[in-house]
Amino acid sequence: MKKFDARPSRPQLDADEGWVVQVYGSNRRLLWVLEPSHGWMFLIGCGVGLLLSIIWVNVAHYSPPLESAPSGESTAPALQVD
Repeated sequence: MKKFDARPSRPQLDADEGWVVQVYGSNRRLLWVLEPSHGWMFLIGCGVGLLLSIIWVNVAHYSPPLESAPSGESTAPALQVD
């Protein structure tokens, strides 16, 4: 038979468990929760946004202007006010 050990056992910390941040209000109600998946989604969103902005700037830089400059012959004469 095992001998009873009066010392309380220490909880074992497992580094593979992950983490969760929970924020409570002053009335002990849960306000919001931050999980690892939220952090990864935020980082992926930042990366995709940065990639899209780089592509957008490069496309806008090398594309021709949307409106071509009007030629002098096809435009109506300027309105002259006396």
